[in-house]
Amino acid sequence: MKITFRKATEEDIDFLFNLRTETMTEHYESSHLATDKESTLKRIQYKFDKAQIILLDNQPVGLLKINRTESLIEILQIQINPKLQGKGIGRRILTDILREAASLQKSTRLSVLKTNRAKNLYAGLGFKITDEDQHSFHMEIVH
Repeated sequence: MKITFRKATEEDIDFLFNLRTETMTEHYESSHLATDKESTLKRIQYKFDKAQIILLDNQPVGLLKINRTESLIEILQIQINPKLQGKGIGRRILTDILREAASLQKSTRLSVLKTNRAKNLYAGLGFKITDEDQHSFHMEIVH
């Protein structure tokens, strides 16, 4: 199982639209957030310059948007094809990011919708809830 990344391009929009629809619609609906095409495309375009396509054996299987600053690694979005969830792909990617953060003495931050089961994965990796808003938990590991 070889995981690699490549920068997302405009040619990936259809893939990303389908991925976001498959991975996030139920969470947006249960959080009473918009799921229409325009809202979905806005979320895809958000910090698109930070978007990387996750490849498994050279096939696109997900999205990682990550922002690195001097003191912080912020995971903006991570999505894995639902057919491949639970196989350790997301955990492996996050573990690598956390190793990088620890080696650089950077904190790692993300947010997750309260209705998303991924919060259990994040908590299991050591993320602690530092704040919350109406829809999301804000989680962080401080190094």
